[in-house]
Amino acid sequence: MFIHFKSLVFELSKLNQTLIKTKSFHALLIKTCLLHDPFYPTKIIRFYAINHDLTSAYNLFDESPNRTVYTWNSIIRAYAQSHCFLDAFTLFKQMLSSVTTDPDHFTFACLFRACAESFNLYSLKIVHGLLIVYNLGPDSVGGSALVSAYSKLGLIDDARMVFDRLKEHDLVLYNTMITGYGCCGYWEKGLHLFIMMRRLEINPDGYTMVGLLSSFTSSSLLEVCQSIHCYCLRKGFGSNAHVNSMLVSMYLRCSCMNSAYKVFDSLLQPDLVTWSAFISGFSQSGEYHKALVYFKKMNSKGIKTDSILLATVLSVTAQLVTLAKGVEIHGYAIRNNLDSEIMVSSALIDMYSKCGFLEMGLKVFDQMPQRNIVSYNSVIVNLGLYGLATEAFQVFKMVVERGLKPDETTFVGLLSACSHGGFIKEGLDIFKRMEVDFGIKAKTEHYVNYIKLLGMAGNLDEAYNVIDSLGEPVDSGIWGALLSCCDAHNDSKLAKIVTQRLLDDKTNRSTYKVMVSNFHAGNGRWDDAKNMRDELDDLGKKKMSGISWIKI
Repeated sequence: MFIHFKSLVFELSKLNQTLIKTKSFHALLIKTCLLHDPFYPTKIIRFYAINHDLTSAYNLFDESPNRTVYTWNSIIRAYAQSHCFLDAFTLFKQMLSSVTTDPDHFTFACLFRACAESFNLYSLKIVHGLLIVYNLGPDSVGGSALVSAYSKLGLIDDARMVFDRLKEHDLVLYNTMITGYGCCGYWEKGLHLFIMMRRLEINPDGYTMVGLLSSFTSSSLLEVCQSIHCYCLRKGFGSNAHVNSMLVSMYLRCSCMNSAYKVFDSLLQPDLVTWSAFISGFSQSGEYHKALVYFKKMNSKGIKTDSILLATVLSVTAQLVTLAKGVEIHGYAIRNNLDSEIMVSSALIDMYSKCGFLEMGLKVFDQMPQRNIVSYNSVIVNLGLYGLATEAFQVFKMVVERGLKPDETTFVGLLSACSHGGFIKEGLDIFKRMEVDFGIKAKTEHYVNYIKLLGMAGNLDEAYNVIDSLGEPVDSGIWGALLSCCDAHNDSKLAKIVTQRLLDDKTNRSTYKVMVSNFHAGNGRWDDAKNMRDELDDLGKKKMSGISWIKI
């Protein structure tokens, strides 16, 4: 009888195990008194997890009399896959305190992935240490997960150290390391590892090529990209949808639109992944109108979009400030039950706000069934652009009260709100709290707003000292913020120093010459202003006349 039930469970694993079927099978096992065998609770916990019923999964786990490492792994993985990372780590601690069960490689592999997905480097280091304590040197499963986790958290050297210490290197492990190099942009190291893998006669698969192709982001690498493209065709990866979509993305990132189009046009039936790569590529290269044209073409072929692509297209309409298109896409999202997706709702907030309809954006926010830090950031940033600092701080208070962790974008929005609204004292306070209370170090965008706050309050010397303390190189945007403050307070002495620092930056020299020219004109130095404009004309970079519009 036991064998019959176990074979039945294996068959059920291959089928679409709905929640109703899972509960029915659970009831049957209770009736037949088979739940004392840990095999069955382990499987049913997984079925519950697939159907997102963590309560039933945990209740069954809690009632299981004989827990094995597989039962523990099932419940930990259930919570980790649902992004309930704190609960997953709590269960892991309970497992460690259990006298009867020790973790295995699969336990640690699951926790490594959870650390990476929650961006928790501190926990990753601890779990890695525990792996060593339990004398479970990473095998191919745990090792691959650990390499991937370090790579995703940007610690590519640590990832390579783990990779080198592993005794056996299979295709999965090579793929993980090559993908890690790709994510971090180390194309030379990724290519070198790929060559090493080929010399060891390990044949690559589609995942290898996708990981390798993802690291090429510069037009200077076009010849290398074309060589790898040829290799893909020779080895029969021309029919692999993921490889093709990555080839399209690669050529778009390298600003080679013709090659991207040729790859895309050669496909008989491009799937959603490839369409998404193509449309996103146009968006990233600033060809927003083409992105909308191809989105329309995709829909005419009956291909349904997903929330990621829809959010991309909405950001395109925000860039173009085309409300009509944005409203059409909003309607499309509603018809396809995608409007409640957090990513789509956040993009809708941004789109309506950028098009001048902040109230509509806030209405979308109010109707969201679920919110994350991205959706809150979207509201805070756009309230800041409208100069509504008080309202932005109210939303920030909601973030803290709900236990969400503010990120860099949150504080960019808050500082921008204070800068636009003239809330100088509050802005200076939030800049200090950013690192003290939330452990976020200031970056260029934060300093731009901080310098504006100090400068507009008349503290120009303090603002200059802050910039001077940053060390070289200082982003020209920060100097530009101080120059605008010098202009507002008519401080020509400091402006002269700042101007020289801006003009010393050859990469952005033309960007700020217009600002410097305007400053000279404002102080009646018309000859200097004219000379600066003439230099721009000689470079073929005439200033475009100021225009703005919103299409309704």
